[in-house]
Amino acid sequence: MNYMVMLVLDDINSCPAVLEAWEKAGTHGITIIESTGLGRMRRAVGMRNDLPLMPSLRYLLQSREERHRTLISVVESEEVADNLIKITEVITGNLSAPNKGVLFVLPVLKAVGIANHRKEDAEG
Repeated sequence: MNYMVMLVLDDINSCPAVLEAWEKAGTHGITIIESTGLGRMRRAVGMRNDLPLMPSLRYLLQSREERHRTLISVVESEEVADNLIKITEVITGNLSAPNKGVLFVLPVLKAVGIANHRKEDAEG
């Protein structure tokens, strides 16, 4: 069974090390998304009652924000997912501690196109 591993990384400076470690651990593709949480957005712009639920891109670009990196990878086994958790915590420290990040693993019931990407990676 495939599993989706998603890491919301608090310290963006540790992102390159996490990406390298995940690749060495056998991931066949990692999607990287620049993201931010609602709490950080509120702190960045101050506690405002008029903050829209879905702010415009222009609004977000005008305000200074603290950003995260969200990493997503689909792996082929629970063992690989468990290994990604271990190696991530070697880099970030215990994810249960504040301001480290959040990592979760979800079973993937169906996946289309993943086998093609894995084949391309194997061929180089």
